[in-house]
Parts: sequence; C-alpha cells; structure tokens
Amino acid sequence: MTNILPFLKSLISVSGLSGDEAPAAELIKKQWTPLVDELSQNNLASVLGLKRATLKKSSSRPSVLIATHMDAIGMMVTRIVDEFIYVTNVGGIDSRVLPGTPVTVHASGTKEELYGVIAMPPANLIPNGEGSGVIAMKYLFIDTGLTANDVAKKVRVGDRVSFATEATDLSGGTVSGHSLDNRASVAALTICLEELQSKSHLWDVWAVASSQEEVGGYGASTSTFQVRPTIAVAVDVTFGRGTGATNYETFALGKGVTLGLGANIHPFLYQRFKEVAERVEIPVFDEPMPEYSATDAEDMQLQADGIPTMVMSIPLRYMHTPVEVIALKDVQRAGRLLAESIASLEADFIERIVWD
Repeated sequence: MTNILPFLKSLISVSGLSGDEAPAAELIKKQWTPLVDELSQNNLASVLGLKRATLKKSSSRPSVLIATHMDAIGMMVTRIVDEFIYVTNVGGIDSRVLPGTPVTVHASGTKEELYGVIAMPPANLIPNGEGSGVIAMKYLFIDTGLTANDVAKKVRVGDRVSFATEATDLSGGTVSGHSLDNRASVAALTICLEELQSKSHLWDVWAVASSQEEVGGYGASTSTFQVRPTIAVAVDVTFGRGTGATNYETFALGKGVTLGLGANIHPFLYQRFKEVAERVEIPVFDEPMPEYSATDAEDMQLQADGIPTMVMSIPLRYMHTPVEVIALKDVQRAGRLLAESIASLEADFIERIVWD
C-alpha cells in the first residue's frame, strides 16, 4: 500500500465547493488515471473511473459503484460594504466556528485568490439582543486588507469563499484540515483502486468522486442513473468521539470504520461487508441509521428500479469546521475493506440478495 498522506493533504489544501469542484477534481483525475481503465467527468462534474473486471470478459458483467463526494462546504459573497465582504453559507456551517478563520476569496473580477480572515464587529455595534452568544453569519465579514476601491474591482456578489486552514499532522497518526468531509473517503477509494491492481475481481468497479453532496446529493444521483450499477456503496464520514460527543452516535478515531444499518442500507450487503471485515481482521462498528443516512446512499438507492446500497463511514471529529480531524489508519482500513469486499463478490451474488 502506497503512502496516501501526500495525496490526502493535497486534496484538503484546495477549494472545490459544491458546484465548483474543479480544483479537487483535477487532483483526483491525475491520481486515478493510472489506476482505472477509463476516466471521465459527467455533466454534473462528478469524476467517474471504471476498473474492469479481471476474470470475466463478457459484456454483461455486474458492477459496483462506490461514491465518495469530493465537494466541500464553504461560503458565497452576498454583499460588499466599503472594504468588507459579507457572505452566506454553501452547505451546512455553524457560524460559531467562523470568527478568526482564514479564508480564500475566489475573486471573479480579476481571477485572483485573495487571502482574508473572518471577523465580527464589537457587540455594541450589533442590534440589541444579537450581540451576545453566537453571532449570526449575517453580521460576520471578511477583511482582506484591501481598500474599498480594490475590493470593488476584484470581488463580485456570488464569488465563492473557501477555508484556508492548512493540512496539519497531529499526534497519534491523525490529520487535521478542512474538507476531510469527504476527501478522506476519496483517499480511501484511491487506496481501494491501488489494492485492486493486484487482486482478481469478477465485477466491474466504478469509482466516483461525486459533486454537490453537501447541497443535495445531486452528483451521486446523476452518476448512479448514468451507470446503472448492480449495487452501490457510499463512503463518507461519521461523527468522531470527543469531548461532549460520547453517545452511541459517535465513534472513536483510529479504532475502525463503521457499517451503516438502516433504511438506506441493504441488509445483505451489510452482512457481506461484516463477514469480509471479520475474515481480514479489520475492526468495524455498527452505525444505526434508522431513517436516513445523510449520505449519497439516499440518492443512489432510488435510481432506476432501485439499487441495493451500502454505507461505510470514517470517524471524524469537528465535522463541517475548518479543523476536521481523522485518523489515517481508518482511511487505510476503509480502502482495504472496500477492495477485499469487491474481490469477494461472486458472479451470481446479486441473484442471491434477499431481504432477510
């Protein structure tokens, strides 16, 4: 297994907000090109790599689609007052984490990337009753240090704003940075493709870096409709255990990945992943998802006449913040479990799937 950390760090050092994923997509295409037989990008910008089956050469091979969304949360410029830039969110952002955060304003006026910081006015300048506690995003602003005249020339309403926190190695084999949700899973899928270079498998494999998950799952929906796979797997992140986050919905970093259980997950696929994990001694935890998974699986399973779907997740702390944290060994485990599960699929696996 190659060292995936440099690729992961490169992914979490670029922007690529929902609907504007090009910076991440270009890195992914470069990394996947030698690992797949075909590579394309569809009408909604999702990257699709096809690795053909190694053992069965007929034209009617079954296929598995693995979706790992590459888009990131961020912000969009809503108005400019003097030299200060006001924004709204693209995807889910808690405004509590924003003051003091370094950001990049992707200025369309001059095609520049402007470094800035998010600040807030003094409490006495905020309307009565709203200056204490959490400050609403509408009162926060970005300061680039430029004059009002320069900002007016460079920045436009609608320009994207991405987090500019650096990828950082922490202790204990952990990594921090923005957009680990869900580029950690893109890295896991890359490990899977690397592992499959030396494995025999009867099924075609579609590796998908999907677009626009954070705003609606549109990339996974259209990619699954396009490919019409036999089965599908969504790989995403889940809530990591930490201070104040210790209940059954959280999972320890570095201890293993999770397998979803619930309405979006076919029980037959869950059982296969569970059996494979036990056989190859990869630690996994059951993750209850009683109503919906809040992943690409929701959109994938509803395409055509229904696609049996699975969810695997990597524990992550501080989700949807500029300083998300994951354990690298969990990324590696997710990639290996994907590869081992794909290699385990028999030619008639889909014929034996039942709702028992």
